[in-house]
Amino acid sequence: MPFDDLIARDFGTIADLVRAHAVESPEATALIDGDRRLSYAELDAVMDRVAAGLQRDGLVSGDIIAVCGRNALAYATLFLGALRAGVAVSPLAPSSTPEAIAAMVRDCDAKLFFLDAATGEDLRRLPAPIPLPAITLDGSAHGQPFEAWLPAPGARPAPAEIAPRQAFNIIYSSGTTGEPKGIVQSFEMRWTQLFRAINLGYGRDVVTLVSTPLYSNTTLVSFFPTIGYGGTVVLMDKFDAARFLELAERHRVTHAMLVPVQYRRLMERPDFDSYDPVSYTHLDVYKRQIEPSPPRYGLFLKMRSSERHEKTRRANRGLVFRH
Repeated sequence: MPFDDLIARDFGTIADLVRAHAVESPEATALIDGDRRLSYAELDAVMDRVAAGLQRDGLVSGDIIAVCGRNALAYATLFLGALRAGVAVSPLAPSSTPEAIAAMVRDCDAKLFFLDAATGEDLRRLPAPIPLPAITLDGSAHGQPFEAWLPAPGARPAPAEIAPRQAFNIIYSSGTTGEPKGIVQSFEMRWTQLFRAINLGYGRDVVTLVSTPLYSNTTLVSFFPTIGYGGTVVLMDKFDAARFLELAERHRVTHAMLVPVQYRRLMERPDFDSYDPVSYTHLDVYKRQIEPSPPRYGLFLKMRSSERHEKTRRANRGLVFRH
């Protein structure tokens, strides 16, 4: 189905939008990670392989996988491919203690666990390994390498039935007030967010620089609209102010979601004025208002206070706490 027809529906899936982009704009760049790029045609093919791999391993629509690692091309393609199979993703913070990671994997009832080398090293401190098949996104020795786990190129999954209220992802709170709580967000909620994103300028010409981790909703509210509308996502494995500015200039970035400390680190760099940020149309600062930048920086800031975010969270029909 063409993209314009899909996006006009009351409910659809981001995986179907990727398929439409792969047909209509196959060579358009979907993901950039360092020197590696994936076109929409390539992304669509890898998503099929991921979905087929999950089905091969016995997962069905409504099941859950857990993933813990830094931002990477494999992480992004895994997340999107799981959604094509109707499998929810629970992205976990690598900064959590090994005990907390094990507890969250158990709590979300994951069927498979995907991780990277750093997470694998941390989990060695556990008295016993997490009792799930482990797949390593970076090919490290802490499980089966992701590339070996994937079915052969050309693999296609069986069609998956996906209900609007079905879990899309489970994001865990920080646990500062007790045990981390799993926040279940639905396919319906993420679809609704695509329509809200229109007002923020998302479209096929958008280039979004992702420097916050994929386990955070802060990141996902810019990641998925970019992919859904056929734009380009530039991934950073971790935030570095100089690297951020260099990538923003190189890729003519239009959108970014930042937390206040990141914004301040950018503005405090003595060489800030040597970079050209005029491609920006939307820079979102999450959690609380800060003073807007002087006009000479050419940045459009959309401020959103924590109070407004909390009201929006509570209003979303697709958000449920597991505890």
